[in-house]
Amino acid sequence: MALTKNERRLRIKNRIRKVVSGTETKPRLAVFRSNKEIYAQLVDDVTGKTLVAASSRDKEITKSKGNKTEIAALVGKSVAEKAVKAGVETISFDRGGYLYHGRVKSLAEGAREAGLKF
Repeated sequence: MALTKNERRLRIKNRIRKVVSGTETKPRLAVFRSNKEIYAQLVDDVTGKTLVAASSRDKEITKSKGNKTEIAALVGKSVAEKAVKAGVETISFDRGGYLYHGRVKSLAEGAREAGLKF
């Protein structure tokens, strides 16, 4: 029985989530990537709350021009700036079952540049 691409990704995601979890002091940076957009949020898994979130659909990011990889870097910077304002500096990165490559890598590097420590 062959797995679909999405089923395979969800299996990998579950395997990652066994290890990576977020707390209030060190939340989890969860990434979701669709064909068109990219979303990132800092999650405290203890209380089940999202601390900060950013996506490529935010007003200030929608205005900017660039390819999807460049926009992903802007999303990373945006989520990192919001996190620093909220008093978060260290995070654990959850790539959500996607390969650490392309847009996911760009988002992570953007977040690092804006001051988050992984």
